[in-house]
Amino acid sequence: MPKGALRPRLRPVETIIVPDPEHGRILVLRDTQGVTDAHACIPPALIPIVARFTGERTCAEIAAEISSEGGEGVTAAVVKALADELDRALFLEGPTFRAALDEVRARFHDAETRPASHAGGAYLADRAALAKDLDARCLSNGADAAPAARGRTLTGLIAPHIDPWRGAVGYGRAYEALRTGLAPEADTFIVFGTSHAPMREPFALCRKAFDTPLGPIPADLDAIDAIAAACPYDPYTDELNHKREHSIEFQALFLRHVLGDRPITIIPILAGLGRHQALQADPARDASAMALLDAVKNLVAVRGRRAVVIAGADLAHVGPRFGDPRPWNARERDALAASDRASLDLARAGAGAGFWSDVVADLATRRVCGLAPIYATLQTLAHDATGELLHYEQTIDPEEGSIVSHAAVGYYA
Repeated sequence: MPKGALRPRLRPVETIIVPDPEHGRILVLRDTQGVTDAHACIPPALIPIVARFTGERTCAEIAAEISSEGGEGVTAAVVKALADELDRALFLEGPTFRAALDEVRARFHDAETRPASHAGGAYLADRAALAKDLDARCLSNGADAAPAARGRTLTGLIAPHIDPWRGAVGYGRAYEALRTGLAPEADTFIVFGTSHAPMREPFALCRKAFDTPLGPIPADLDAIDAIAAACPYDPYTDELNHKREHSIEFQALFLRHVLGDRPITIIPILAGLGRHQALQADPARDASAMALLDAVKNLVAVRGRRAVVIAGADLAHVGPRFGDPRPWNARERDALAASDRASLDLARAGAGAGFWSDVVADLATRRVCGLAPIYATLQTLAHDATGELLHYEQTIDPEEGSIVSHAAVGYYA
């Protein structure tokens, strides 16, 4: 932290609680924006300090406040040392972070291709091994994914964005349904993803090809430019959020895998709608937010069976990892499933407004991170599309019991 920066302020990052063999549980800070690949691991004794990095207190004031609460004495020097370390790691607001942000933003803006940032981590980087792994783990689960939909054309899809190895069945059901249900002329894939980093605008476009170890998917630049022109705000304000965001990357990976060398293009759109979620306000009443969705809907209408709309979206996030005091028991998991399925019934019926109001009503409890991309998908699907639930699952962490629920839904004309 530069000399004179007296009031440390943590910048918006992802915070999760994870098990640790030495400390029991630790707080992990992760940058979902992609300015740094580093993680910050905060042991329990230092969490009260980091929690006070709000920009409102000096290091001395933080030290005095913690010491007055009856714990072990904390000195201003200890607080300052922690702030300096987090500043160097790019987790604090300030000149150090802003300089790094400007450099990373410029490099990403100038790049023609968005790299496969999670290759070698969430999934294998080797082309042959990856293709074999996706077939064995995921697509092998896709048989009879949507028997009721046979003979109809798939025009939309809700798929997970959890790590592929944890969401293997859901991905398999979703993308086998896509592979078998596509119209022969389908070549345009509009992919709405969750932005796990905060966004200033409702949606963020990206004019880049999406690379995968199986080959890139070119961006549909003409369509992206037409959508951008319809927006009353700059839809590239939050472009950098695409750099590390996995919710679209995983869809690009599966699209390239199941479609092979078929010529296709992607229109990647990150969905935020954070202000609307906080206010529980239906975006349909906001002309600015709807401008992009209306442009996408027009594109879908013009391209017809060539266009497919996809939401890369998980559902609930509950348990200690996400801030709950304990794992959810069997009764609570059953209640969660009932709530999720009620929301999915609305999504399956194409009821965008109903889905939105149902999810925001208990958003603080379920923490449905896929609300915005699913809503966007429902608002832009072809009007005659009907949904089929292909899969629902609660993935439970074996170590501390936290749950991420996710589903696959196919939409057919």
